[in-house]
Amino acid sequence: MTTRARQSVRRRQVLSREQIIASAIELLDDGGEGALTVRALTERLATGTGAIYYHVGTRDELLDAATEIVIAAALAARTDPASPAPEDEIRATALSLFGAIAEHAWLATQLTTQFARRPSGPVTVGIFERIGRQVRALGVPQAAWFSATSTLVHYILGAVSQHVRFERDAHGAPGDVGREKFLGDVAAAWQDLDADAYPFVRAIAGQMREHDDREQFLSGIALILDGIARLR
Repeated sequence: MTTRARQSVRRRQVLSREQIIASAIELLDDGGEGALTVRALTERLATGTGAIYYHVGTRDELLDAATEIVIAAALAARTDPASPAPEDEIRATALSLFGAIAEHAWLATQLTTQFARRPSGPVTVGIFERIGRQVRALGVPQAAWFSATSTLVHYILGAVSQHVRFERDAHGAPGDVGREKFLGDVAAAWQDLDADAYPFVRAIAGQMREHDDREQFLSGIALILDGIARLR
């Protein structure tokens, strides 16, 4: 056996699929989706491209695998066993997904891609199953299961994705102004709008400036759950 062949075998023995995906997630967290290249990954792992393709596959397959790992961990979260009410489970799942996407900003785009490109994949199916079981447990008629679950899923993913983009824009503003100043500047701009043309926007400017993202997120879940309760 040649030296190169022995090195290749040794790499496959030492390097695991889990290690590769974990390193891919680190690259994504550090630099976003653009930072994940096979070359960057091989340099980080001190291995060859063959090991990456052997264990995981192409860059797109790496992105899929990274997304699946993070979402699976988020969906594995459980509420307090003392309060297993469906509403609590839905809120816990929503907050777990909120936390995962907030921590891994690249997930926002990847989840959209997964829902469009892999509707039968483990990410899409896993999220629908986790939320849908609780919708069923709420006593919603079967004819409304899909609509109720879709509404919750799309709100959760859309709201969190918007939050991630907002945070990125706030920190990406000139001088990295931060969330508080960014919201303050927007609120001031809203309050300066024409009172006759934009009375509502001017009235909520202060609320927008002072809102808490997680509380606002949970308020949206509560509104949807109130609507779902009317289906029973």
